[in-house]
Amino acid sequence: MIRQTVAHVDLGALAHNARAILAFLASQRGDAAPALVGVVKADAYGHGGAEAARALVDAGAGLLACADIEEAVALRRAALTAPILVFGAFSLGDLDGIFEYALTPTLSTPTAARRLQDAAARRDVRLRYHLGVDTGMNRLGFRHDNLPRTLPAVLAAPNLELAGVYTHFASADEPGSELFARQQRNFEAADRVLASLGARGYVRHAANSGALLAAPASWFDLVRPGLLVYGIAPSAFEGRVPVKPVMSLRSRVAAVKGVRPGESIGYGGRFIARRPTAMAIVPAGYADGLDTRLEGRGAVLVRGRRVPIVGAVSMDMIALDVTGLAVEPGDEVVITGRQGDEEITVAEMARWVSTIPYELLCRVGARVERVYSRS
Repeated sequence: MIRQTVAHVDLGALAHNARAILAFLASQRGDAAPALVGVVKADAYGHGGAEAARALVDAGAGLLACADIEEAVALRRAALTAPILVFGAFSLGDLDGIFEYALTPTLSTPTAARRLQDAAARRDVRLRYHLGVDTGMNRLGFRHDNLPRTLPAVLAAPNLELAGVYTHFASADEPGSELFARQQRNFEAADRVLASLGARGYVRHAANSGALLAAPASWFDLVRPGLLVYGIAPSAFEGRVPVKPVMSLRSRVAAVKGVRPGESIGYGGRFIARRPTAMAIVPAGYADGLDTRLEGRGAVLVRGRRVPIVGAVSMDMIALDVTGLAVEPGDEVVITGRQGDEEITVAEMARWVSTIPYELLCRVGARVERVYSRS
């Protein structure tokens, strides 16, 4: 038995998106096109880490990337054998997992480099790593303007081997962003510093979805599209690559009831019926990932029609105004996705509640069953 609120994940669409991205890269660069990193952090943006990782590897991703060691270990335990890059910082207690599960860590600080060198020396192994460079986001990474001082000791570590260098862009989704342009310049300068220090043979990567679509100069050797591979393009660059939504969130009508004029619906009684109203109750709420700000702003699809969400979004339920529709218990409700000729996208829902699609996808709760298919 599964609950009525279900996330349908189309692994065929995910594979299609990966291949469409690779085709776009090849159309611009031919045989010199960068390779694809399958970014599966945050449980593959809510889509299911192991399942998404397998689909992306099968579609041509040569490297997987996740946020922390725990996520990477889960992939290994699910029998994923592809190389896995860990973006995040690691603590002393995390080090065993790097070696036990053959992970590729990111070095972001001199202290982390020393700890990793000591751990590799104790095991008498040589460990490949990627170097995180902070080019202006000011989160993790070696400062781009301090590399001549901080890097020589790292590069000289006898048990560590530099395999890659990367940065994170803060504003690649914004056309004309000066910060994006500055970060590109800083990363290119960091690459020159590495060369001057004798570093050779590493891959470079920086491009997220926005940079991939807008700035070929930022592609380097690998690209790391996140949301794009899951079928959502930054709004400024929609349509440049023909991607398909991968996840749809669906439920069913649990009950239909009449509400008299002047009566209220839901917690706080903030919605008051102004006319005889037919209400459909749906077993999906903020515990399933729905934003409470959908109250009075959002809609879902029932019988191919948009119907408004009225009253408070509660933990386990929402109420819909279905007046004039012949709605019955058991009818399918599409929260995001397509029904008939209508579609509600995650990007549209994000605009309703003034947030970003990433947040809504990652919010889809653990109690929501993921049902996988291949179109």
